[in-house]
Amino acid sequence: MDVVRPEFLPDADASREEMEAQQRAVAEAATFVDDFAFDAARVGRPEGPLVAGVDQAFLDDRAVSAVVCVRGDVVVERTFAVTPLEIPYIPGLLSYREGGPIVDALSQLESEPELLFFDGSGRIHFREAGIATHMGVVFDVPAIGVAKNLLCGTPDGDVDGLADGERVPVLANADVTAPDGEVIGYAVQSRQYASGAQSINPLWVSPGHRVSASTAADAVLASTAGYKLPEPTRLADAYADEAKATVE
Repeated sequence: MDVVRPEFLPDADASREEMEAQQRAVAEAATFVDDFAFDAARVGRPEGPLVAGVDQAFLDDRAVSAVVCVRGDVVVERTFAVTPLEIPYIPGLLSYREGGPIVDALSQLESEPELLFFDGSGRIHFREAGIATHMGVVFDVPAIGVAKNLLCGTPDGDVDGLADGERVPVLANADVTAPDGEVIGYAVQSRQYASGAQSINPLWVSPGHRVSASTAADAVLASTAGYKLPEPTRLADAYADEAKATVE
């Protein structure tokens, strides 16, 4: 994959003010509506788009960034890169810690994914520029953020004990630069226990770039295969651990 917008490459040496200013520029460059050529209804199917899942494992002060490309349930390509981490984790600035390593891994792909799934937020972000938005804009590829925790915004309803396939809109609030009340993502219940004795927390799904919030939620649900995580990021998570074991 080739970088399309190099001016938005994350710079770990920038000041916090410069990082936040760049994130606002990234959000302005992003589009949170559907803008792609593939049939969204075929995501996760054998004849559907090529989807890449991106995740990372960590080894001391290095990131092992893994990418797994799938079409339906067939793995088409996978690769990883090992890159030094230059700054600590700072809420809201994840792409400046992990973005460089992810760029290294995506740049090694021979395939051209039509859709990217990231372990992290997209528009559900203080400045509407989570790692899925930042990387989606850098490569100008449709992207979706799939986070395990809610960074900001307000669920428009109870998210405890949702049934399989249910979703609850996440609305922008005073912590988000989007207009108050705008839907910036969804709590998506990708898997739930049938007994009701225990409950699985939902995923926090948001558009990264060139995808609407509703399509992002649909794509995640279409990509699950009996697990909580959608297959692209679940496979990338497993591959990151596998790759980490080979790194000295």
